Amino acid sequence: MRILVVTQYFWPENFRINDLCQELVRRGHEVTVLTGKPNYPSGTLFPEFKGSPEKFSEYKGSDVIRVPTTMRGQGSGRKLVVNYISYVLSASIIGFFKLRKKKFDVTFVYEPSPVTVCLPAIFYKKLKGTPVVFWVQDLWPETLEAVGVVKSPKLLKLVGHMVKFIYNRCDLVLGQSKAFYDGIARYCNDKKKIGYLPNWSEEFVLSHAKIDAVELIKNDHSKFKILFAGNIGEAQDFPSIIKAMKILKERGLDAKLFVVGDGRAFSQIKQEISELGLEYSIVLFGRYPLESMPNFFEAVDALLVSLKDSPVFSMTIPSKIQSYMKAGKPILTMLSGEGSRVVDEAHCGLIADSGDYSQLANNMFTMATFSHEKLETLGKNAKAYAGKEFDRDTLISQLESWFEEVAELSKEKQQ
Repeated sequence: MRILVVTQYFWPENFRINDLCQELVRRGHEVTVLTGKPNYPSGTLFPEFKGSPEKFSEYKGSDVIRVPTTMRGQGSGRKLVVNYISYVLSASIIGFFKLRKKKFDVTFVYEPSPVTVCLPAIFYKKLKGTPVVFWVQDLWPETLEAVGVVKSPKLLKLVGHMVKFIYNRCDLVLGQSKAFYDGIARYCNDKKKIGYLPNWSEEFVLSHAKIDAVELIKNDHSKFKILFAGNIGEAQDFPSIIKAMKILKERGLDAKLFVVGDGRAFSQIKQEISELGLEYSIVLFGRYPLESMPNFFEAVDALLVSLKDSPVFSMTIPSKIQSYMKAGKPILTMLSGEGSRVVDEAHCGLIADSGDYSQLANNMFTMATFSHEKLETLGKNAKAYAGKEFDRDTLISQLESWFEEVAELSKEKQQ
């Protein structure tokens, strides 16, 4: 099939859509990716892209079409809104011009926020009749309210109208969690076109390259080593994580949290760690390539995932949970709802509700007392659950079937 992937974020940014495109090409599909210029999560253009943008026009067999976008910046809601709008306009106008001679069987939209990423796909559908499959990773407008970006009820209602416009013009709307169904159905008139597609467990291959940060972790003599990998933003509730680590320090536990990632809250978190004198307890490494994550996972005792207390976040399964499970490591959570449910169901870690840093600290303290054998058992449970519930090949095969179905239905309607 000829597949157009519309995504605001793509390689060298670390998102699961990179893995999907690679696999679709391997399965014989012709994949074209319409994306922006890499600046997530730091908010600034990636130096490697700035130095040689021509090297980023192809990704493991996918043709990559990039359009101009305003950089996200750091800590500015206004810049973020401009960033979202700039991609929609560039992808719809410049992107369409670049793709005017190409034909596609289906357009696949990847949305970890913003929901507006689907608007260019709808525009193409209007002009060329290409059916649209929309994979919802974040529910709007609920996510905007949860992170405090939008507080006005009138504005949230307006965003809701936009979401309704988008969902009702897609041929298939897929939610990354079963709990997303009601949130999508609220804005989607045809409930039959709502489906469930969870994030899958990525394939991990240990790199033989020496990574200085990984070596630092391996050579660290702390009793208990924890890793947080991913975005550092408002949603991850790092202030509560810091409070938990402060409790551990006060209780005399020789534990250390290593943080691999970047984001809009990075500078603020770094300052807070310094002010509380927790530089020994929390080490910030910054962003590393996705390919290096298996090396980081292997070097620690447990993996941490957290989200703020919010109804919409309680419906979400953070994509890092599938990655953590596949890595075969015990998991510590500080999140309510679906994310903690799957960890508990898998018997692969200890859970705490969102914002409950006291319970998180207790769980860290408890897990630090576990024997090597018990930690290994938790890791094996995680891997087994991932293989059963989040198998990559099975889920991508299901997605292929949906592509074929919507493409066939679209052809029938046009005849």
